[in-house]
Amino acid sequence: MARGFNKVILMGNLAKDPQIRYTASKQAVATFSVAVNRSWKGKNGELQESVDFIPVVVWGAQAENCERYLSKGRPVLVEGRIQVRNYDDKSGQRRWVTEVVANDITFLPSGGRRDDRPSSQGDYDGGHRNDGDQGQPRSFRDDFGGGDFPMDISEMGSTADEDEADIPF
Repeated sequence: MARGFNKVILMGNLAKDPQIRYTASKQAVATFSVAVNRSWKGKNGELQESVDFIPVVVWGAQAENCERYLSKGRPVLVEGRIQVRNYDDKSGQRRWVTEVVANDITFLPSGGRRDDRPSSQGDYDGGHRNDGDQGQPRSFRDDFGGGDFPMDISEMGSTADEDEADIPF
């Protein structure tokens, strides 16, 4: 049998607060949905937009961190795999569920004000820091000149000759 490959990377915003529960063996499991926008041009050339709500499951300490630090509307990067499972509901009907099982969750900065984060976030600073004596919270987007994230590295202006000179082999 050929070896398969199942990897998912999502970047979007939480559609609702994470819901956490614990298994009988006290293993934490959190579930939430990530809203991912997409756009395309329709047949008439008009820009069309849609949002997909992707269910995500995360286990262990990462599940507890998601409950502690994430809330509805916060941006997140999820890396994991697609899982399809089935179960019989209370009425005996077979139900199928497709979800992303997360291996890694990255909390992205919201770019908003420091006071719009939940008070239960503990030590996580939401990607903000104070910059010297100005006392203004900054996100790492500010450090990279603003604009959309991820940044477009094609605009960095290096030439092929420069790239080849830096390769150590």
